[in-house]
Amino acid sequence: MNVFRTAAVTAATAVLTVASLSAATAAPAPAPAPAPEFLAAKELPASQTPWTASKVKEGVADDFCTGKIAPKSSSTYRTFRTELDTGAHQTVTVAATGARAKALVGKLRSSVEDCLGKLKKEYPGLKGTSRYQGKVSVEEGAYVYSIDTADPKSGSDDIRLYSVGRDGKTVTVIGWGRLGDLDGVPLKGFKKTTRTAVAKLR
Repeated sequence: MNVFRTAAVTAATAVLTVASLSAATAAPAPAPAPAPEFLAAKELPASQTPWTASKVKEGVADDFCTGKIAPKSSSTYRTFRTELDTGAHQTVTVAATGARAKALVGKLRSSVEDCLGKLKKEYPGLKGTSRYQGKVSVEEGAYVYSIDTADPKSGSDDIRLYSVGRDGKTVTVIGWGRLGDLDGVPLKGFKKTTRTAVAKLR
């Protein structure tokens, strides 16, 4: 009788184990993390004509200063434009850890800081000034830069603004540009746009 009782208990235990495994297998997978929220067209600095926004796409925005820094596989981007030679873009990268995100911010900042020198090598004769325009206090912080260039050959002036910010494991870089120089550029509005963009990150 003890043998049969032991066998019965063993069989019952096996049934419970199989049932537990089945329940575990049938458990729903955790929901994926929500995608980072991008800027809307209306959140760009004020312009003489309205901004329009593209759909969010996989990869990184095409940009001479920052386009090769963030990994494409973990990045998405959106572009913006107006009717008067003014454009902008935002790239968002979700890193594996906060430490990697912090390192990416450092690489992006260095790339922007070194960009004027690279532009001068690419376009001999180009004149320009690069400036750090200060930090925006939002989440882990955001950093703003301007690059003002003039091409004596063509007589054209261009001004670009960049910002790099982070919230935890998520990093964003924003580029804004138009014809002209630093005078009259909506720097205050760009910093407001940067603050809004970083606050939207997850």
